[in-house]
Amino acid sequence: MTRSLLFAILLLPLVAHAADLLQTFRDALAYDAQFASARAALEAGRERLPQGRAGLLPVLGLSASTVKNAIDYESRPSAGVIPSRYNNNGWSVSLTQPLFRWQNWANYQQSELAVVQAEAQYAAARQDLLLRVTQAYFDLLLAQETVAAAQAQKSAIAEQLAVTAKGFEIGTASITDSQEAQARFDLASAQEIAAANELLVKRRALRLVTGKEPLALKGLKPGVTIGRPQPADVDSWTNSAEQGNYVVQAAQASYEIADREVGKQRAGHLPTLDLVATRGRASQQTQMVVGVLYPGSDSNSSTVGLQLSVPLLAGGATNSRDRESVALRDKARADLDNAKRQAALQALQAYLGVTSGLAQVQALEQGLAYSRSALASNRLNYEIGMRANIDVLNAQQQVFSTQRDLAKARFDTLAAQVRLKAAAGSLGDEDIGAINALLD
Repeated sequence: MTRSLLFAILLLPLVAHAADLLQTFRDALAYDAQFASARAALEAGRERLPQGRAGLLPVLGLSASTVKNAIDYESRPSAGVIPSRYNNNGWSVSLTQPLFRWQNWANYQQSELAVVQAEAQYAAARQDLLLRVTQAYFDLLLAQETVAAAQAQKSAIAEQLAVTAKGFEIGTASITDSQEAQARFDLASAQEIAAANELLVKRRALRLVTGKEPLALKGLKPGVTIGRPQPADVDSWTNSAEQGNYVVQAAQASYEIADREVGKQRAGHLPTLDLVATRGRASQQTQMVVGVLYPGSDSNSSTVGLQLSVPLLAGGATNSRDRESVALRDKARADLDNAKRQAALQALQAYLGVTSGLAQVQALEQGLAYSRSALASNRLNYEIGMRANIDVLNAQQQVFSTQRDLAKARFDTLAAQVRLKAAAGSLGDEDIGAINALLD
């Protein structure tokens, strides 16, 4: 039994349980540390809303006290020290309802925007996970294709080396043919080792995202057809990216938060008005002082009123914070413009990657057919003495090189489609499902 056949038999149970792209993504959702961090950040960001709302709602507080008093009386002329010991007890409940606090209203608006920003950042992190999983998946498939091509090339060269050695023995091949075949065999062996090492690295890279050892992955179906992006207009994609990209949406929320901060700091010059209500009780025990009995007392009190506070002077701090907020708003506006431009550039690059990739796939498919035909022709002509051994070796090299380039072009084109959808902010699970349907 040959080593290749044994390898195929051992691989059968793995192929039967091979993971696809959707399953790999589900594993990454549960394991990836970067996405777990984004999920926790979203939960924290959502808590900004109740915190901001609290500034508009009443505040209720309860306080209680008990005080032990120890007083020593001494009259003049001295008649000795007369002690007095008694307790004071009390409690009060206070209610404060803000009526006009512009800072609190601006803070509430900021909290709503903070939730929008957190959700956009979470959506961007989820799309980033989709991108990383897809790229790692295709990188591993390409590494497997490279190993398979290297092994097939080495096997074909070994067969050619054996034919050349036999021909040299009977005088139909020269020593140069034998040396060329041996050199190509040694080079193929080195390329096989390099490909195997790269395969190991790509396996570890995918395991880093999913937490599982990728024993076997489903590859692309033979002769799979990759569709063109719809709409087939690069301007539509760049315009969508400037609006729908999640990084742009997060930057937009950040700018609006900074804009509200300007109003919030300028409100430091405005008065505040609160409704204040209190209810309390104070008790004092009976006490004896210099033979005189002072009876204890209990008092209940209730107050309701308005409290106005007008800022007059803060040492220039309010004006400084105002200027600082304006500068930070300008920074947020510049960051938003940069995010839009970067998103448009990413969409352009991804769109061109898809279109050029489709052209490469078509050209390489034709090139592979021509290379296989040329290999068959060179082998036939070599057998009848019309071609040299080096021609056959070169034709073999061309076939295996074209096979690898074709696989890479297909994977790169699919990855570019995913990046294009991500740049436009429209990448979803259904897109991964569409790519998953192309797997065998």
